[in-house]
Parts: sequence; C-alpha cells; structure tokens
Amino acid sequence: MTAILGISAFYHDSAAALVVDGQIVAAAQEERFSRKKHDYRFPVNAIDYCLAEAGITPAELDHVTFYDKPLLKFERLLETYFAYAPSGFRSFLKAMPLWLRQKLHLPREMNKGLRHQYKGRYVFLSHHESHAASAFFPSPYEEAAILTMDGAGEWGTGSYGVGRGNRIELTHELRFPHSLGLLYSAFTYFTGFRVNSGEYKLMGLAPYGDPIYRDVILDKLMDLKEDGSFRMDMSYFNYCQGLTMTNRKFASLFDGPARTSESQITQREMNIAASVQAVTEEIVLRMTRHLAAETKMKNLVLAGGVALNCVANGKILRDGAFENLWIQPAAGDAGGALGAAMFVWHQLLGNERNVDGVNDLQHGTLLGPKFTDDEIRGFLDETGAEYDYFENEDDLLDVVAGQLASEKVIGHLAGRMEFGPRALGSRSIIGDARSTKMQSIMNLKIKFRESFRPFAPSILREHVHEYFQMQPNEDSPYMLLVAPVHEKKCRIETDETAGLTGLDRLKVVRSDVPAITHVDFSARVQTVDPVRHGRFYRLIKRFHEKTDSPVVINTSFNIRGEPIVCSPENAYRCFMATNMDVLVLENFVLYKERQPQARQYETDEYMAQFDLD
Repeated sequence: MTAILGISAFYHDSAAALVVDGQIVAAAQEERFSRKKHDYRFPVNAIDYCLAEAGITPAELDHVTFYDKPLLKFERLLETYFAYAPSGFRSFLKAMPLWLRQKLHLPREMNKGLRHQYKGRYVFLSHHESHAASAFFPSPYEEAAILTMDGAGEWGTGSYGVGRGNRIELTHELRFPHSLGLLYSAFTYFTGFRVNSGEYKLMGLAPYGDPIYRDVILDKLMDLKEDGSFRMDMSYFNYCQGLTMTNRKFASLFDGPARTSESQITQREMNIAASVQAVTEEIVLRMTRHLAAETKMKNLVLAGGVALNCVANGKILRDGAFENLWIQPAAGDAGGALGAAMFVWHQLLGNERNVDGVNDLQHGTLLGPKFTDDEIRGFLDETGAEYDYFENEDDLLDVVAGQLASEKVIGHLAGRMEFGPRALGSRSIIGDARSTKMQSIMNLKIKFRESFRPFAPSILREHVHEYFQMQPNEDSPYMLLVAPVHEKKCRIETDETAGLTGLDRLKVVRSDVPAITHVDFSARVQTVDPVRHGRFYRLIKRFHEKTDSPVVINTSFNIRGEPIVCSPENAYRCFMATNMDVLVLENFVLYKERQPQARQYETDEYMAQFDLD
C-alpha cells in the first residue's frame, strides 16, 4: 500500500486529501470541521479525518506533499513590497507576522500537524502545477489541454499546457501582478463584496446590468492580446502595495467611489458586474481558442479559482473550440491538496492512469465524512429532538418527496460530504423549483442573504435536455456549467414586466421552473444520476413520479457566512435557527413544528457565530 497525503494551507480554504494506491480515498476542507468559513489555518481536522477514513496513522504515510512553494511566494511578496516601497509598509507589517510565525516554517508546522509521527520527506509542488494536476489526473481523458487561472500562486497567475497518460507539462505562464483572478476580485471589492468569497455574488449580479463599462475596462485597465494574455495598468490598482484592491484613479472610471458593504446595490454596481463578467468571458474564450489551436486536442480540463466562474465555463463549452470539458469540482486552493497528492502518485512515482474517456476518477467528489444511524440517533436523543425513523428507504422517499411537492423547504444530509464549494445533494437545502415564491423564501428567511442571488437546479440527467439547452444525458454533475433554460419552458415577458429594471426584475415569472431561472433565463445546472448520487437521485425520481417535474432547487446547507454543514449536529442547529420546515438526517426525518424550541437555537444568536460580511 502507498499512501500519499496532500495539504493546502495558509492562504484560502485549507484542505487535506488522501490518495491510496492511486485511489482518492478522502478529501475535505478544514472549514467544515472548524466552522470558520474559508479557514486558512493548517488543516489538522481535515488531516485527521482523511487518515481515519483510510484507517491509518501519520506514521503509515509514504509521502506528504504541499500544494505550493512558500519560499517562492515569500520572494514574490518581498520583491513586490520593495518595488512599491514605502507606500506598501502598512500592508507589509500586516502580512509579516503570519509569515514569520508559520509560513516560513512549514516543515515544523507539518510535523506538528502530523503529531511528529511522519518520518519521511516533504514534497513541495508549484501552485499551478498542483492546480493542473487536480484538473488532469482525476479527469476521464487520456490526453487533454490544461488551463489554470486564479489570483496568484508563487509568481504565476495562470498557466497552460498538456496532460498525456500519467504526466502533465505546463509550457506557458501568466505572471503576477497581471491576473484574471485579481482583476475579478478588484471588481468584487469595488462593488462592496468580500474578496475571495464574494466573487460568485458578482457573477450572480451581472445579469441584472448592462456591460456599459466593458470598453472602459479593455481600453484603460488592460492590454488584451488575441491569445488571451494581457497586461494590466497597475496605476489603477492597489493590491500590490495596499490594504485595498483599487484606488481613486480606478473609481474615476466607474462614476464614483466603491460601494460600501451592506449598502444598497444600485444599477451602477449591476452594470459594473455585467461589464467585468463580459470581459472575463472574452479573455477566457480567447485563451481557450488559442489553446485549442496550439495543442490540437479535443479535451480541455480546468482548475484554479476562475474555473468556478460557471457562466464562463458554459460559454467555453458552447463555443466549440474543444469537444469535451472537465472542471475540477474543488477548483480553488482546496483542490490543490488533491492535485499535489495525485501528482506524486502519477508523475513522481510513475504510476499509470486507467481512464475510459467518460467517467472521471473523483467519485462524484463525495469524499467527506458520512455518519451512521447510531451516531445520529445518539445525538438526537441527547438533544431531545423529535424524529421519525425509517427502516425502509422507499417509505422515507415517499414522505420527503411529498413534503417537497407541498412546497416545504428541506435540509438534506445523506451520504458522504462534498469536497469543494458546491453542495451536490449530500449537504443541501432543497425545494420545489416550480414554486414562484421559493427563491425569496430561501434567500431571505433561510439563507439570510441578498435577494438577487440565484438558486441552482438539480435535475435527473435523463431529462436535462427537456429543461435546458443541453444535449440528451449531457453530464454536469458538479454544478459548474451555466446553460440557458429551454425555450419551451420559458414564458414570454408581458408589456408590464418588460420595462422592469434592476432588482425589480426578480418579480417576473420567467419559466415553468421560476425558482431556478435567473433573470437572463439561465441556470447553473447539476445533473443527477444513479451511480454518483444514489439516494439524492432516488429522491428526485420519486418527486418526479409525484409531480411530473424532474427538477428541484439545490442550495448549500448553511446560512450566509457559515461553512456548509458537515455533521448532524451542524445540520440540526442550522435547521432550528432558520425557517426550514423539514430536516432529513440519513434515515431520520424531523419536522420543525415538533421540535423543542430551545433558546440556544434562536436565529440571532446562531447567526452571531458567523462573519456575515
């Protein structure tokens, strides 16, 4: 047996992943255990889980690998500060303590996290090498073009190359400070959302606006080449030397200062979001067309934070430069831990890959903890919760599907937890996509988040072409592609609704599944199949039998500012503090009206635990 542990830490979304004899055994983000969203600390809890899942100790690990090279990143940090000195002194002082205390002493931190039991050497990969490995090695392809895009690694901000068999080779790199990820984050900051967590909000806001600033971005902020490479005019940005992303010169281009967090979102912010999204799509399409021409390959794999821009991903697939596209479900830094472990197994140790061109090797990215009925019953009894237990799954499916059909909002915890930022049915809040009121109910009364945020559909894969402009049985299991709602399901706007602008457009019923249809008649689609999704597939199948609808809303099981729930205890507390109606914990079903209303589960007190900016 050969066991390889991959680790990502100290920047954003620390995680651990374990590969045993080439099989992905376990992977999880630290935030799910610590309950601190985007936890960057050394992932002690995630490591403990991965080792426990495999039934091994740190002493039994053959290799431990880290997803980037801290010394090279520190070199970039120092060179950048020196280049902008003295203006970056405050930022320098803020960054140094963590570097001097932990980041520059990574072997010591890893020894401590592994309880000083691991006696082997550590392998350090470059950041984009880890991303590339996470994109190619779990993919279903024998060979593929590779594209990685994010904020920044050591010096690289994007890279491309090829993967063949058990090897990857990166041939080209875009370098800091010129970064598509940081460009998008700059606009995230300017529109009042938090960098490294609010980018998806900006993407969701974009369809409400018009891209009136697109040419301003392309003319003033960057020099974009035909191959998708670019240089940014850094006089408009502040992230190299300051504590903010943009400056006054940047603000002068966009009609005023940055929006302050939690203030009203205006049409300006919507137009800015639409503009930077349009520019991002243009850059990504130029990159992928160039890569297709250079590599002559039909398959493309993606990783890095920008690969979570599912609107751009949908455009790549429909553009047709590549026939097939596979995106690492944990495309951000967390996935780097998995990529590093798989790189060691295949590229350093020379082990072969066996792929069939269709099925990936990531097991539906259901790689986290699972809980037994005995564990759940013990918790519920200790808590004093009221529940129904179902020995027969068919009976449970009938009850839960009936609750869905009655427009009840259901928290659903079943099977192994998802690895990556998307809930895919194992740790999800689900509802009836046909409901005209479900989007506002879920956003305002359960998720406690902005009203404009869209919800994603989960649909039985065999029906995906009936509801979305996708091919029959087209795969999108990881909710990383946006597709237009099928025109047969859309509703024509009336004279009364056609004139609505901004957030007033939320009032329009656009399709037969209005709760998941965004204002531009699109949706971020998850296809659900019986092999990957098991119980979740069977639940939607039963809902379809009852309602003739194969679509449900699927959003992550958490409130705004909280990591997705991991354990039954996390799920129960979230259930009790929100307006969810029903909670499913494996074979247990709980109804809100039957629960004791203990004070510790009051909404305000529960939400106070989390950072809601």
